[in-house]
Amino acid sequence: MNNDKIYGLAKVGEFLFDFLAQAPDNYNATQQSFANVLKQSKVENPWFDEPNMRFALNTWAQLLNVEAIKAWLAKYSFQNSGKKVGLILAGNIPMVGWHDVMSVILSDNIPMIKLSSKDRLVIPFLLNLWKEFSNDSVQYELVERLENFDAVIATGSNNTARYLEYYFKDKSAIIRKNRTSLAVLSGDETDEELQKLADDIFIYYGLGCRNVTRLLIPENFKLDRLFENFLNYQNIINHNKYANNYDYNRAVYLLNQDQFWDNNFVMLKQDDKLFSPLSVLHFSRYKTLEDISDFIKENENEIQTIVTNMDLEFESIKLGMAQQPALDTYADNVDTMAFLCAL
Repeated sequence: MNNDKIYGLAKVGEFLFDFLAQAPDNYNATQQSFANVLKQSKVENPWFDEPNMRFALNTWAQLLNVEAIKAWLAKYSFQNSGKKVGLILAGNIPMVGWHDVMSVILSDNIPMIKLSSKDRLVIPFLLNLWKEFSNDSVQYELVERLENFDAVIATGSNNTARYLEYYFKDKSAIIRKNRTSLAVLSGDETDEELQKLADDIFIYYGLGCRNVTRLLIPENFKLDRLFENFLNYQNIINHNKYANNYDYNRAVYLLNQDQFWDNNFVMLKQDDKLFSPLSVLHFSRYKTLEDISDFIKENENEIQTIVTNMDLEFESIKLGMAQQPALDTYADNVDTMAFLCAL
């Protein structure tokens, strides 16, 4: 492993810290260029507003330090290098493809990056910085079409995944599908803990695979407690695209005479399905821990993460931590770095 890459990546983390801490009037030339990139990103994708962009950047700033990067890489043995790895990136939340890009480069391979049209500016800017900070040891290609590659990592919908699995059937590949996240409540949560659950639900407007779209709650749990503790996110309805989803889904439920609970910015609907539409949370009530276990086992291939403060038999994280994955947390629970080491 070239240490220049590690120290250069840590400098990217420092750049993000400094940028987020700096007042706009005091930006240097590079910071101003980055601010312009963020503004243009919002123009091209209205979901990428300033609070969500800054949250994503701060998350990466916290992770990208020399100690954390070295601890992560120490778990792997890098035998091969110089492989060309095609990356088809998603664009549902800011910088969602950065982990794949970073993994390929740190494994001493070369990413051939097909950016999402929804997130095409921030990653190239930070890659250019990383290359500059690492004495040009970082190699990558930005491509419109994947050709002459050794392996591929692609992220798409379930329908897209079927096509990709066929198209790349002769290549080493990770093909990711739709996933979402689940919260399991005991009923003993404090208001503060339920407000942390709201973060898991509403950050990024609920568009990420780590966003909670499904709740398991005890039989006697009062739904009012959720609505009361979601109020920090009441202004989410002022986002035009979110409001359009809310209005559409509410109209459908009214026309179908479906039962739902509404607080004017999010709806709760009792439904067995894991995935819920944007602006809606599905929930069901459980009687026993066995009910929880049965639901998780039935849906485990579509669950990205489980958030709970309960002691379950399944791997889980605490409420409020869904959007703060560690460096060794992998999409679809497939170890990307192990895959790259085995090429």
